[in-house]
Parts: sequence; structure tokens; C-alpha cells
Amino acid sequence: MDKLKSVLSGEEARREDRSVLQTVNEASSLSWATRIKGFIACFVVGAACTVLGVCVLFLPRIGLTLFIVFYTFGNICALCSTMFLMGPVKQLKRMCDKTRALATTFMLTCLVLTLCAAFWWKNFGLALLFCILQVLSFTWYSLSYIPCVREAILKLVSMCIK
Repeated sequence: MDKLKSVLSGEEARREDRSVLQTVNEASSLSWATRIKGFIACFVVGAACTVLGVCVLFLPRIGLTLFIVFYTFGNICALCSTMFLMGPVKQLKRMCDKTRALATTFMLTCLVLTLCAAFWWKNFGLALLFCILQVLSFTWYSLSYIPCVREAILKLVSMCIK
């Protein structure tokens, strides 16, 4: 019955004009309390995975592999936790802004390359290098959300080099 009313009133035509992203964004409307709970839960899982990864690092034979898996999964959870605050569509749009597109690309590439180095190439030295690059790229990506911080850091580094 509601469908018939929306067709007859012309609302259906307006709904078809919306993009897929707008439809997804409207469908994922959570209350602010639910968003905060989701953010905290996802962030705590991410932090716990990171800490667990560091704890298992020194286990014989499988420690490094478990570290890489837990550390990478922890970073993915931490990244996904912010999607609860902004919504997935808005988060993805902000990740692809011109100010942070390079940082996003580098960060996601490091996540993938870490797993490839550990499981596909079986080169744990390279996997550790990519873990270090994950830390640096995730930090650089996070700093892109604070206005003017990255520019200030670049100026500070250029002053130290001179």
C-alpha cells in the first residue's frame, strides 16, 4: 500500500533520481548512541588485536605470522571504527579527498603488501618493513584529519634538514 501511495504521489520518481551512495547512506542511519557504541567496540577490538599481535610476536615459529595478522587486522578495525562516527559513505568520500588520497592509497597498499609478504612471498623481513610502513602511513593518514598539522610537520622536517 505504501508503495502505491509513493508511486501515485510522485515520490517514487524522486527516489529513482537518488544515487546509489545516497540510498546506502540513508539506509545506514544509526542513532548517535549506537554510532558511539559501534566506534568504541570496533576500536577496542582493533587495539586488542594490535596488543595481542605484539604479545605473540616472540612465540617460536608462528609468532611473526600471528603478529602480522593481528597487527594488520587491528589497523583495519581501527580504520573501520571511524566509519561508525561518520557513516561508511562519508568516510570513503573523505578518504578519497585530494588532501588524503595519497595517504589513503599508501596506507591500504601497505596493509595488503604486509599480508602478501607474510603469506604469499614468505619474506618476513619484508613483512616487518611493511608493518613499520603501516605505522607511518596510518599516522600520516590520521594527521590529515587535523587541519594544518601535516604542513607544520613538513616545515619542521625541512628546517631540521637544513
